[in-house]
Amino acid sequence: MRQTGEVTNRDSFLRHLSNKLGRNEKKKNVTLPRWEENPQYDVLEGASQNELVEVFKQAAEKVDVNVFETTIKDSGKTLRKVLQDYGESVSIRTDDERFERCGLTPILEEYGTHVWKPNEESIKIAEQSGVGITFSDYTLAESATVALTTSRGKGRSVSLLPKTYIALIPKSTIVPRLTQVTDFIHTEYQETNDISSCIKFISGPSNSADIELSFVVGVHGPIKVTYIVIEDY
Repeated sequence: MRQTGEVTNRDSFLRHLSNKLGRNEKKKNVTLPRWEENPQYDVLEGASQNELVEVFKQAAEKVDVNVFETTIKDSGKTLRKVLQDYGESVSIRTDDERFERCGLTPILEEYGTHVWKPNEESIKIAEQSGVGITFSDYTLAESATVALTTSRGKGRSVSLLPKTYIALIPKSTIVPRLTQVTDFIHTEYQETNDISSCIKFISGPSNSADIELSFVVGVHGPIKVTYIVIEDY
């Protein structure tokens, strides 16, 4: 069950803030502004799914990510090849029904892949794992970014702590850019009044150049990333 927080003293805090700013507190008839121009929707507008995949692959190359394209039928063969190339002995994956749907469970069991559970043991296994494997929930073509929601079966550690990372990307999840993803999340929240406790945006291997302007890979996460795009429709 997802934990929910409680907001306290909100009204008194906002009233105090309004007074300090010399503004009257407005509680009624508050509406969001309507912009005359929305250029964020013009990027890749009308692009087909195949065109989005090509944009995605070009963006992935720029952030040093290998991309494989496959079908559901051949996804197991592709995943096996990537795992063999990585050559890591310990791996962990999220508890996601899409592994079973794509027929990947037997292969991952063959490799002894641990299935994430919300406990300390899984965190320790993730720390020791050479490979973390997840499905992408939303995928941004413009920046080659995978967006992952979080739940009891989909812990943050799976994509963060292992040395290398594999993102399985259903082709149908690829959209032009962040604009569409935030729209999806907003709509889902309006319909369900529920939202993921954490939404992660991953664009290739972890890297940083803010320490003495030296480019370093793997500072905050995996040092190698592979994307596998799966034709799912």
